[in-house]
Amino acid sequence: SSFIVGHLCSALDIIRTIRDPEKPNTLEELEVVTENCVEVQEIGEDEYLVIIRFTPTVPHCSLATLIGLCLRVKLQRCLPFRHKLEIYITEGTHSTEEDINKQINDKERVAAAMENPNLREIVEQCVTEPD
Repeated sequence: SSFIVGHLCSALDIIRTIRDPEKPNTLEELEVVTENCVEVQEIGEDEYLVIIRFTPTVPHCSLATLIGLCLRVKLQRCLPFRHKLEIYITEGTHSTEEDINKQINDKERVAAAMENPNLREIVEQCVTEPD
């Protein structure tokens, strides 16, 4: 439906400007996120499941968990509709993808990570829109 297309676009617009934690580039510029990495499914009345699959720049990228956290924080803040969010590493693109997938989709672990002031500061820097 046109809702799904609109929601796909808005989800992509939200994540394309997230910056890499170590580089000045955005995740879109580094092809960590692409147009094909977002999937939206209707799961209830006016509620949608948003699935993001991102591709770390290297298979042992130590920042993959952090990038997943940035994606989650920014989408939760900015998505203009009711949603559930699932974030995964693109299959076969990271050496510890299963662990990371569990971590970034575990509410308690995400909350604990965001209580860490250093980590929170990095996430904020990555998700804040440049002026």
